[in-house]
Amino acid sequence: MGVRVSSEWLNSCSGCEISIIDMGERLLDVLAVADIVHIPALVDSKYYGQLGDQKHLSLPEADVGLISGGIRNAEHLEVALEMRKKCKLIIALGTCATHGGIPALANSYTVDEIMERAFTTETTDKTDAYPSDGVPALLDSCYALDEKIKVDIYVPGCPPHPDHVFNCLVSLVQGKMPELPSRSVCDTCPTVRKGKGELKQVRRFLQAPHYKAPDEPLDQMRCLLEQGLLCMGPVTRAGCGGDAITPRCISARVPCRGCSGPVRHEGNQLLDMLNALASNGIDFKTIPNRALLLRFSGAHSLLKPVTHERRSS
Repeated sequence: MGVRVSSEWLNSCSGCEISIIDMGERLLDVLAVADIVHIPALVDSKYYGQLGDQKHLSLPEADVGLISGGIRNAEHLEVALEMRKKCKLIIALGTCATHGGIPALANSYTVDEIMERAFTTETTDKTDAYPSDGVPALLDSCYALDEKIKVDIYVPGCPPHPDHVFNCLVSLVQGKMPELPSRSVCDTCPTVRKGKGELKQVRRFLQAPHYKAPDEPLDQMRCLLEQGLLCMGPVTRAGCGGDAITPRCISARVPCRGCSGPVRHEGNQLLDMLNALASNGIDFKTIPNRALLLRFSGAHSLLKPVTHERRSS
């Protein structure tokens, strides 16, 4: 019997599961040495028994547990706790699991504000109650996995590159801890950096960056941040390019959006980016909607509800 692998998805979009499939033929290599005992994204699986006759949620025991998505409601928490109980090792797969991801942008609002926005429009009367029969209750915030359960390995990315998913699983099958990227996107970016210049402000990516021709090598194109485009490369963990190393967004001549979360797990992309800009003489007040610097890492209490007065000021 090979290594037993269990997979679950919580507050997520299934992009991480698609990355598993995107391993292509390498998935067959994994299946040759690993037994997948639970993966709802691919195989039907019942929490309360095949006939629904069990009273408590139960999942099979496994050596490795892959969990994508954060924890937003009571069901997510129950499943995460059961996975932690039944798996010897837990992998937080994807930035939603490691740092909250896009769903954690909702942490800027209270649950009441979210529900009112979802169920009230200009043409409807305000409801007296929200759906609750059979609907898991929302928690007060969107949490990263490690805020509720112990996590052993973090594989960030939106989604994580199939190369890293494969290398991680292979390492664990071989009884080794995986080696994952730990540097910043800038450290792996091939564009030309000239250092401090005359740039004093940054702008939205509404215009294409400057380069000589569509086929111009990336190592001849000027750094996008130095061109005045808000690029999160200095404060974002590398790895989106997989074994090819070159960042995916940069390959398309698009500024990094920060989807792999902070370079250091406990880092704060917003504060780190403001410091990076200020140290280079750039007025960080020119950043439109600074809260979006946390668009992928708003868990761990980094994004919190603000008062109506602050929001409208």
